[in-house]
Amino acid sequence: MARRAGRLPRPRTLRARLTFGLVVLLAVGCAAVGVAAVVELNGFLIGRLDQQLEQTGPSFAQSLEHGTGTGTGTGTGTGKPSDHDGDEHGDTRRQAAETFGARLLGGAVTHAAVVPSRSHPDFAIPLTAADREALATLPVDRHGHTVRLSALGDYRLAAWPGRDGDVLVTGLPMEPVRATVHRLELVAGGVFGLALAAAGVVGALWVRWSLRPLSRVAATATRVSELPLASGEVALPPREPEADPHSEVGRVSTAFDRMLHHVEDALTKRHASEERLRSFAADASHELRTPVASVRGHAELALLHPGPVPPEVSRALERIAAESARMGEMVDEMLLLARLDAGRPLERRPVDLTRLVLDAVTDARAVGPGHRWALDLPEEPVTVTGDAHRLQQVLANLLANARLHTPEGTKVTVTLEADAATAALSVHDDGPGVPEEIRPGVFDRFTRADRRRTGPSAGAGAGAGLGLSIVAAVTEAHGGTVELESRTGSTTFTVRLPGDAVGGGTG
Repeated sequence: MARRAGRLPRPRTLRARLTFGLVVLLAVGCAAVGVAAVVELNGFLIGRLDQQLEQTGPSFAQSLEHGTGTGTGTGTGTGKPSDHDGDEHGDTRRQAAETFGARLLGGAVTHAAVVPSRSHPDFAIPLTAADREALATLPVDRHGHTVRLSALGDYRLAAWPGRDGDVLVTGLPMEPVRATVHRLELVAGGVFGLALAAAGVVGALWVRWSLRPLSRVAATATRVSELPLASGEVALPPREPEADPHSEVGRVSTAFDRMLHHVEDALTKRHASEERLRSFAADASHELRTPVASVRGHAELALLHPGPVPPEVSRALERIAAESARMGEMVDEMLLLARLDAGRPLERRPVDLTRLVLDAVTDARAVGPGHRWALDLPEEPVTVTGDAHRLQQVLANLLANARLHTPEGTKVTVTLEADAATAALSVHDDGPGVPEEIRPGVFDRFTRADRRRTGPSAGAGAGAGLGLSIVAAVTEAHGGTVELESRTGSTTFTVRLPGDAVGGGTG
């Protein structure tokens, strides 16, 4: 699924994830500490305001009722609202600046004033209908309550019952509390931000240092993955220095080193076994060539005897000659594969693939007249550098495979294409197809499909299952590739050779 636009990328490496997790955990901890500190300080400062209100009491609000002070207030003192609410100065002695006072009678504000300050130099305070309603609904419980006054902002107000059935309200501004809390927020944010940045840098360095053994293991694993382990004996990278076995990283490093040791031992033993097998196959094939040829020669000589030979003996001699000939071909194929496995160099000469295809198809048409043979060749000759004899053997094996494993009447088309860098040779038939269960190992040695792809020529002459393995080995020795595409009614073997094919097999 495509990554959503604007989405932050996730850390991919273990080092980045650990560092990111450390910073996130530290950020959560800092946020929790900061929130707790802000909440606690806010509550503490509000509690101090409430204590100050309790100590001050309703004296300032009570002085407004009687018009004490030096102002020009005209409070009536009759319990009715005057026409000059908020003009009474009241007694401001021992009162903090911006202390708010109000008197309510019957739910209506009769007097309201504020101790002058630089930000509010007047005693008078205009009250809106919402302010009057908030003052009227204030609980008369002598406890502080936060109320927002339109002209003054947030205030901590407390109400006391008066002696004349009225309500006296005194309040102190919340601005100092807000300013102090805000300053703490700024300081905490700056300190925590610097702490997170420092923790991220130090944490990244610490995690990198802690994961050095794991990084070395990853680098070694990468180098091992790039080695051609299937080619035989290889030199594995040197072992990493021992890490702390009590740590998870140290246990991974130790286990990986042990695994490399086992892999190296297994590769060494496998290489030795393969070398012994190749040597045995080459020696056995070489030694078998002479007795097989001798058996075949004696059988053919016996068949040429001028005297009368019983039919049973003649048939037996014919079978001996045929089987010895087939065995001789198999011995030659095994010897060729052994030499290819040993890395014997191929002959390197210009090879006209077009001429090889024409000759091979002509031979196949003579051997299999019941098939329909077709050619698709480019106008210009296709030439590669390689071993003409071995490339001719590749063509012959592919055509023999198509002839032996398809019924008569099957159309076999040989196509040759070339570009500036590659020559592609394909053999296509419209036969029953290669059985699905053997397709993955069709180029392995001694793989046969006679039970499914049968024709009149199948049987003893179908070979020992080495033809396609020789095709793959010779093609690989020329630096090329061979592929199979097969389904019912369509099978195609494609050999691709580089324009300047180089050899690495037998001559």
